[in-house]
Amino acid sequence: MKKTTKLAGLTLALLLVFPYEAMAYKVVVDPGHGGKDPGAVGVNGLNEKTVNLDVSLKLRDELKKKGVDVVMTRSDDRYLSLDERVQFTNAQNADVFVSVHANSNPSSAANGSQVLYYDSRYPQDDYPASPEMEALTPSSRLLAQKVLSSVLSQTGLKDQGLVPSAVYVVRKGKIPSILVETGFLSNKKEADLLADPAFRTKMAKAIADGVVSYQPPVFPDTAGHWAREAILRIKDKGWMEGIGNNFEPNRALTRAEFVTVMDRVFGFDGLLGTVNSSPAPAFGDLKSTQWSYPVMTKAVRLGLLDGYADQTVRPNQAITRGEVSAILQRLREMKGTPTLTPPAGQDVFSDVPASMWCAGAVYTLTKAGIVDGTSPTEFKPNRYITRAEIAVMMDRYSKLQP
Repeated sequence: MKKTTKLAGLTLALLLVFPYEAMAYKVVVDPGHGGKDPGAVGVNGLNEKTVNLDVSLKLRDELKKKGVDVVMTRSDDRYLSLDERVQFTNAQNADVFVSVHANSNPSSAANGSQVLYYDSRYPQDDYPASPEMEALTPSSRLLAQKVLSSVLSQTGLKDQGLVPSAVYVVRKGKIPSILVETGFLSNKKEADLLADPAFRTKMAKAIADGVVSYQPPVFPDTAGHWAREAILRIKDKGWMEGIGNNFEPNRALTRAEFVTVMDRVFGFDGLLGTVNSSPAPAFGDLKSTQWSYPVMTKAVRLGLLDGYADQTVRPNQAITRGEVSAILQRLREMKGTPTLTPPAGQDVFSDVPASMWCAGAVYTLTKAGIVDGTSPTEFKPNRYITRAEIAVMMDRYSKLQP
């Protein structure tokens, strides 16, 4: 199928809305088309899928030379659906996605390079982008501009601009994504260039240089998230880490993960010397070979966690809002902040009666502005807490420290 050219010379001010790290460290390279889908066919008979694969393999090699980890959606002549490419990419925990294509136009005079990305300023109600790509528009635009500038400067091809495209692979993913149109197979001069291995290498190097000059956003899965700023501050303190390049803000936190965060904040080793602790009992689901064994053992010795009747401590079980409140306030007590007693006859929340085991902790933390209810009247003490909620809670706690 021939592609139509969208001339959109978008020389826009690039908004740097995210904190950035040193450089992309994992890139998904996607050779467009393949297998039963040849893509465009050049005036010289060259199949687009062949060009795309060769440029992509060379791009992979150039990126690896620069210390970048690369995964390919395909590395041979096979067919992949657009959704398969996106699903594969989403599973890679990568920093950026780069799809490589060659262009075609009914007019043989059309020539040059362009880069497509998703721009939330041009939504299509009948073809919506993923929420992640909506929020990542500034990052995808910046990546697109970096790559296009590098391609133009190194190849001398005409600037066909940035295109706020509707193409599937740059609107349905979860990381900054672009589609590079290297040149026009419908143009005799550019078709001959794209048939030249030396030019393909030059194109691959130019794309690679553009990619590494771009610095990906920290935790792209928090783009537009209500807790993003708190998450970044807690990351900078070293209290919480990501999972690969993501934070997974809406995932429930486990008991082991939470006490690990508390150890970083309060320092369990120092606290053990200030309380009457005894050796932790053995638990059937906590072995010395597990990563959480040392911190879970310290938490039990400090009285932060109790085992269950079946002699388990359940390190991988999601922790609840009530449990988090009780543990955090117990640690604050060890640092000199007493637990307040709810006023007589007054429930903390409708679902946290004054007699509830965590009522004092919830009341104290609420008064301090560290925790909120899920509504003005409910706390949901038995609901699992998310990583984002913990980040916000600890961010508020940190602001109370001298």
